[in-house]
Amino acid sequence: MLNLKPKRRNPSITTSSMSDIGFLLLIFIMLISLMNQRYEEKINYSESAVLEKTQADKNFEIWIQSNGTISADGKILNDKTLENAVVSAIAENPTVRIHIIADRDTPYKYVNEAVAVLQTLQHRVVSFVVKER
Repeated sequence: MLNLKPKRRNPSITTSSMSDIGFLLLIFIMLISLMNQRYEEKINYSESAVLEKTQADKNFEIWIQSNGTISADGKILNDKTLENAVVSAIAENPTVRIHIIADRDTPYKYVNEAVAVLQTLQHRVVSFVVKER
């Protein structure tokens, strides 16, 4: 009589695909970290003795240059487009905090233009970003 039963092999787990998974995770993490880059303008920050820290991920930042150029998210804005950008940010996240970041040498009239837009929209959660002394 012949023994027709196949011999059982010991079960094994192949680990060759683990390096592929690790490599894909590394690429994914690198791409995600590049997408979360924060937009910044080159300005001289104003200084303050008292600071309050806020969460960076829930902010809409309005940048004001010393020549009066207003920008947000890398786009140069005027009063009407600034109003539209703020409305869009509030619609996307109602708890958004508006940050006004103005150059130290910016005349007040340019900062007041941005504040006037926020007053028109009756948005009350506004911070002026400064550098700690």
